[in-house]
Amino acid sequence: MSATVDLLTTVPPAFVVIAVALVIPFVSDRVGHTIGFVASLGVVPWALALRSSPGDYIQTAFMGFDVVLLNIDAFSVVMAVIFGGFGAVAVAYSYYVDASRIQTAFAVSYVGTSVGAVLVGDWLTLVFFWELMAVTSTLLVWYYGGKAVRAGYRYALLHGAGGSLLMSAVVLNYVQRGAEGFVFTGEGMASGLPAVLAALGIGVNVGFIGLHAWIPDTYPRPGIGASVFLCAFTTKAGVYGLYRAFPDGNVALAYMGAGMTVYGVVYALLQTDMRRLLAYHIQAQVGYMVGGIGMTSALATAGGFAHVFNHILYKGLLFMTAGVLIYRTGENSLKKLGGGLWRRTPVTAGAFAVAALSISGFPGFNGFVSKGMITAAAGKTQRYVVGGQDILWWLMMLGAVGTFMSFVKFGYYAFVKGSYEGKVRDGNIGQKLTVSALAVACFVLGVAPGLLFGILPLSDEWTAHPFTTGHLLEGFTLAALGIAGFYVARGAISRIGVARDVDSVYNPGVFYGTRAVARFTTMAYTAVDSGAVRLAGFCTRAVNQPAETARRLLPEGARETYDERVAKKPGETGTRAGIGETVLMLSLVLAVVMYLFL
Repeated sequence: MSATVDLLTTVPPAFVVIAVALVIPFVSDRVGHTIGFVASLGVVPWALALRSSPGDYIQTAFMGFDVVLLNIDAFSVVMAVIFGGFGAVAVAYSYYVDASRIQTAFAVSYVGTSVGAVLVGDWLTLVFFWELMAVTSTLLVWYYGGKAVRAGYRYALLHGAGGSLLMSAVVLNYVQRGAEGFVFTGEGMASGLPAVLAALGIGVNVGFIGLHAWIPDTYPRPGIGASVFLCAFTTKAGVYGLYRAFPDGNVALAYMGAGMTVYGVVYALLQTDMRRLLAYHIQAQVGYMVGGIGMTSALATAGGFAHVFNHILYKGLLFMTAGVLIYRTGENSLKKLGGGLWRRTPVTAGAFAVAALSISGFPGFNGFVSKGMITAAAGKTQRYVVGGQDILWWLMMLGAVGTFMSFVKFGYYAFVKGSYEGKVRDGNIGQKLTVSALAVACFVLGVAPGLLFGILPLSDEWTAHPFTTGHLLEGFTLAALGIAGFYVARGAISRIGVARDVDSVYNPGVFYGTRAVARFTTMAYTAVDSGAVRLAGFCTRAVNQPAETARRLLPEGARETYDERVAKKPGETGTRAGIGETVLMLSLVLAVVMYLFL
C-alpha cells in the first residue's frame, strides 16, 4: 500500500488532466475525447485509493511560502470523486453532441483546474487554481462565439473581482495569523475583514443573492456540451471553498443559503428558456449546500457535501436531456416544444423524469436523501428558531415546493403540452447511454445511499434514518403541494412574462461602465501625448530660436517694446543659436524637466 501511495502522490492528478487537455487539440476528435474521458475518470480510483492515507503530500515552496499541492481528507476525496466521474461522462456526452476537440480541450482543462482547486492544502495554491478555473471556463464559454462572447466577458469580470476579494482575504488572514494563515488548519478564515472578504469572493462562485446573475446569464449561451460542464464545477468548488473558510459554520451563511433556495426557485418558475430555468435552479440547489455549510452540526455539513455530489449528477442529467431536445429540435424555448414529445423521445423523457424527481427530493431518488439531511438539520438547530418558527426549515420547504412546481412545468411544456409538430427522434446511442448512466446513478444512490455514505464525512447521524416515516411523508407532501401549486398558478406564471433580475441593472452598467473607462483612458492618453508633442515642439524652438521663444514668453506690453528695439536692429531678429548656446539651452531645459518630474 505504501508503494501505491508513493506512486499516486508523485504528481497532483490535476496536472495530469491539464496535460491531457493540452494534447487534445493535436489529435483526432475520437482520440481527443477518448483520452479526455480516461484522464477525467482516472481521478476517481486515484482519489479512492488515497482515501485511507489522509494527509499533505507534495509540499514545496513558492515565493518563500510553503505550499501543499496535494491534500487528502474526507472532504477533498468526495469532491475529487464526483468531479472526475462526472467530468468523464460529460466528455463522452460532448462527443455524441458533436462538440469539437478544441471545445473539449477547454472543457477538460476546466475539469483539471477544478480538481486541482479541491485537492490542495493551502490558500495560496487554492487561489491559483481558483483563477485558472475562471480562465478555463471563460475560454469554454467564449469558444462558442456569438452572444456567448459578451456573456463570457461579464463572467470573466465578475469572477476576476471575486478572485481578487478572495486573495485579499488570504493576505489579511496571513497578516493576522502568520504562516499558519496560508495552510488549511481547520480554523478557517480569521474573523472580521478576512472572513467578510472571503465570503464575498467565494459568494460570487456559489451565487449569493445579488452576485448570482452570471449563472443564468452565462450557462444558456454556449453549446449544449459546454453547458453540461459549466453546471457542475464552479459553484460546487465554491461550496468546498466556503467549508474551508468557515469549517465551524456561520449564521449569515445559513440564512443566505436558505434565501437562495427561494430566490432561485421563484425566478426559475418564470423562465421559458430551458437552460435558463435550469441555471436558476443551480442557485436554488446550491442554497441548500450553503445552508448546510452555514449550520454548525455534523449532519448539516455532511448533508451539504452529499448534496454537492447528488446535485452534480441530477443537474448534469437535466442539462443533458435539455441538450438532447435542443440537438434534435433546435429549440430552446419551452413554448415551442411539447406536442407529445415524450412518445417520440422515451429515453430522454424517462431520464428527465428521474432527474426531475431527484432534484425535487422525491423518495427513492438521490436528492431525497441529501436534501433531507440538510432540512432535518435545519429543523433540529434551535439557534435558527425565531418567534417559535424554524425560519431556515420553512424557507427550505418553500424552496422544495417551488422546485416541484418548476419541474412539473418543465416536463409538462417540454414533453406533453405545446405545439411542436416537426419530425424528431430520440437521442443517438451515445446520448442515450450517457443520460441513462446518470439516471441509474441518481436512482441507485436514492435507494442505496450507503454507497455515498461510505465516502461521506460526518454522516453517522443520518445513515440509519433516510427512510423514516416522517421523512417519507414529508417527501410525498411536498410533491403533492408542488403539483397542486403548478396547477393553480400556471396561468398567473404564464402572464407575468419576462422576469427582470439584477443583471438587467449591472449588465448594462458593466458594459457602459467599462466603455466609459476605456474612453477616459483613451482621452487621457491622447491628452498626455498631445502635451508631450507640444513640449517637444517648444524645446525644439527654444533651442533653434531662443530669441523668438523668449519673445513669445514676454507679456504683451514688454513684447511690443522688444519688437520696437529689434526693429532698430533688423539683423538680430533671425539670430539662430550657435552650437554652444544650443547645448546650454538644451541642458537647462532638461534640468527643468527632470526637476519637475523627479
